[in-house]
Parts: sequence; structure tokens; C-alpha cells
Amino acid sequence: MTESAGIPLSCYIRTKNEAARIGPVVTKVREIGAEVIIVDSGSTDNTREIAREAGAVVIEKPWEGNGFQKRNGEDAASNEWLLDLDADEVLSPELQDEIKNLFYNGAPEPGIYALKLVTVPPVPKGAVWHHASIMWRNKLYHKSVVRMPAHAAWDQFKIPDGVSAKKINAALLHYSFLDIEQQVGKMNRVSTVRANETRLKPKGQLALRILFGFPFYFFKKYIFQQMFREGIYGFACAVVIASNRWLKDVKMYEIHLGKNGRNEI
Repeated sequence: MTESAGIPLSCYIRTKNEAARIGPVVTKVREIGAEVIIVDSGSTDNTREIAREAGAVVIEKPWEGNGFQKRNGEDAASNEWLLDLDADEVLSPELQDEIKNLFYNGAPEPGIYALKLVTVPPVPKGAVWHHASIMWRNKLYHKSVVRMPAHAAWDQFKIPDGVSAKKINAALLHYSFLDIEQQVGKMNRVSTVRANETRLKPKGQLALRILFGFPFYFFKKYIFQQMFREGIYGFACAVVIASNRWLKDVKMYEIHLGKNGRNEI
């Protein structure tokens, strides 16, 4: 697909050392004629150069936190319609067509659209989890309707009262992890940020979650989100993802211990 004529849509992407993945992410958005804004927070590889070569505008901003960094992307955009992508999310050909059709006659009425996030695991090669771990994310929206939260941890907005999000069924391909080792590291970082930047839960509640919560976190991923469909590897990934939620509880509990002086040296 060659790059299309411009449409009144800006896509912003936060990056740091994403040289291995950023090229296709930018290219697929540029192919539909949308502006791409890279908000880079100190990459030491050639992320910025690859993004520019693919047609993105690159701005450099020190890391301010998840929501704050997305706000920087919103502010740098030339258009009111915005597409929020991470550096591991690629528009499928079907999603490219859906978005182009949405803007076929110019910008649609202001609103919010939810995109279907579909995981592409690292193995086996060519696999796509079309029926497991599907998530819907409100990623296509008009700036007059909602903004990303000005928050260090949270980077998903709450839909305003009286507004409903429409769904686009074509897949947004999520290359969320390179291998289990990288996924474990990612979950560890995320749980730390959320433990430190969100409202601290009561100590007693956290104790109960630490003792009994993990099976429920795992059950939600493995059964409700149907990761059992993906065999042994799906089981392993469900364990790692559930650990993110459990580790947040443990790290919040540590904060309580520290405040009480019980773990001071």
C-alpha cells in the first residue's frame, strides 16, 4: 500500500529505544495519510532516525509519566482527531481500510472509537491470537471530547458521561513482547509504577490479596480471556500477566511496611 493523501488525523507514539519495532508502526499509519508524532524520551539507539525516515515528526521530551507523556503528544498534534498508539502496535490492512473509510469524506463528527487489540506472540512465527486475550482500547478520539489523564501512571481516559465509544472490529496488531524474559521485565516495571503512583490500598486488604488474589487474577486471564486456547505457551503467558497484578499488591504492601518503619535498616 502506498502512502495516501492526507487525512485530518494525528497519531502520537511514545518511544524510548524502539529501533527494532518503530519502523512498521510509523509506516502503516503514514500509508493512510495520517500525521505521526513521535514523543521520544531519550533514546540511545536510532529510534528517532528510523521514525523520521518513515515519515514521522519527532519531538524530544524527558519522561514525565505515562499520561503526561501522551498529553505531550496531544499538544504537538496538528489535528483534533487523534490516534493513540504504542511503539509495539501496528495497523492491520483491514484496520487501515476502516480508518480511511471513516475519514473518506473528511473528519467525522467528534467522538470516540474503540480498537480491537490483538496479540501477536513471538512464537510460533506467524501466530496471531485472534481468539485469546482480546482487549478493547479507546484509541481513536477527538480532542474536544476527551483528553488523556494528566497522571504519572494512568494513560487511559475515562469516557465522559453521555458519550459512548463506537467499535472498529479490524485488528490492531499488538507485538507486546519479544519473549518471556522481556515480558517478565515489562510486568515488573509496570507493577512498580502503578504501586507508587496510584492510591494506596489499605494494608489488610492488600494482605488478603497477596494470600488469595493470584488464582483469581490468573483465572481472569486464562479462562475469561480464553488464553487456554493457546496451549502451554498461553498458560505461561497468563501466569506472567497475572503476576503483574499480584506484584502491584505486594509492592503496595511494602510501602505500608516502610511507612511503619518495619523494614528500615
